[in-house]
This record gives sequence, structure tokens and C-alpha cells, in this order.
Amino acid sequence: MRVLLAAAVVVTLITADLHFNKLSTARSLLDAAATPLYWLADLPARLGDWSEAQVQTRASLLEENERLHRESLVLQGRSLQMASLQAENVRLRALLNSSALVRDDVLVAELVGVSPDPARHQLLLNKGASDEVFVGQPLIDADGLLGQVVQVSASTSRALLITDATHSVPVQVNRNGVRAIAEGTGALGTLEIHHVAATTDIAVGDLLVTSGLGGRFPVGYPVAVVSEVERDPGQPFARIAARPSAALDRSRHVLLVFIADAQPKE
Repeated sequence: MRVLLAAAVVVTLITADLHFNKLSTARSLLDAAATPLYWLADLPARLGDWSEAQVQTRASLLEENERLHRESLVLQGRSLQMASLQAENVRLRALLNSSALVRDDVLVAELVGVSPDPARHQLLLNKGASDEVFVGQPLIDADGLLGQVVQVSASTSRALLITDATHSVPVQVNRNGVRAIAEGTGALGTLEIHHVAATTDIAVGDLLVTSGLGGRFPVGYPVAVVSEVERDPGQPFARIAARPSAALDRSRHVLLVFIADAQPKE
């Protein structure tokens, strides 16, 4: 009986609310009171969405950071390569300019190897007998004499640098024409000038050039600059050291000189 009475009251209230909007204030209060409950009920879902978004954002940032790092490394590598190419271009321009000043025919060759023996100063070049390279052919770069060819195969050749301990070249002082022999010491930065009388007019800073004696090297190519002169009153000869003019440890491209009217030596 009580249940039926309560049901009748509820129906009456609902009917009155629908027709006369009598419970609007109470409904507003109930909605306001229930809003935190709705928010708390929806909180787990919103936290899940937020966490997923944060994880995706972090992963995206890490991926983008890795991509930018890779691109940075690629750009740095290209920048280094560009610097290398620019330096090589400068060296090639200097080499071509020197070839215009040479009175003899020349052939540009590229260095493809060096001797692994530190006691032997030798270079392997990419030109050989098929290019008419011959034993004894002079080798120069943009700054001076490098050495001479000592071995030739079909497509490559081997050259001996002027600083090798077994190499010597006739030179003369460019300033006054004094003749001497420049000999290798086994050190890339030093030549020695032997058997020059202590009273000879030679001084630090003098340029030594090829004298042409012996017919192996043409006249006038820079060989070295005198870097040290010691005169001992008790010795008949001065001790003279010179610094090679050519870039013996840096040249990548060199010139093989074909001396005018010279025949290849077997």
C-alpha cells in the first residue's frame, strides 16, 4: 500500500513538473550536485587519453630528434667534403698554372699509393707505359721538383722522391749559379748539399734550382730553399741543409715532364 502511495506521489510530481515546471529549481540543484560525480566517472577515460597522447608526443619528438640528428650529420659530412673539394680545386688550379709556365710537354698524373716502407720515399702513379711514361722522367708539382720515375708498368708507374736517401739531383744557386748536388736524407723535410767549399757564396734563403747537368732534369725547376749553413774553420766543406720546395707529403696530382728532344730511357 505504501509503495503504491509513493509511486502515485512520484507520478504526480513528474506530471506537475512536465505541465507546470514546478521542479526546475530542484532539478538544477541536483544537476549541479551531480556534475562532480560525472567528472570523476569520466576521469579514468580522460587520463587514459592524456597518457596516450603524451606517449605519442614523446615518441614523435624522439623520432624527429633522431631524424634531425641524422640530417645534421649528413650535412656536416657534405660540408667537409665540400671543403676538401674546394682545397683540391685550388691545388689543381695551381698545378695547371704551373704547367703553363713549363717549357716542356707535361702529363697530369694522380697519386694512387705510397710505399709502406718508411725508409723508401716512393709514390705510385696512375700513368704508365700506355701513356708514354718512361724511367727517369722528372716529376713536379705546382711548387717544384718532386722526383723521378724509377719503374714503369702498362698502366702505372713508381716514382722516387728527391728526399729518398738514395736520390740526388744536380742543382745550382739561383742567385749566383753556384753548382752543387742535393741529396736526400730520408726525411721528407730535408735535403743536404754536400761538398760545397766553406768559402762558397751560399746563404740561408737561397733558392736551389735544377742545373740540367746529366740531362735527367731540365734546367730551372725549383728544388729547395737553403735553410741552414754551418761553416767550421777546421773543415774544408760547409754543412748545408735545404727545405724542399715541392709539397712532397701533400700533392695528390702531379706533372710528368716530357723533356723536349729527350728520348725515353729504357
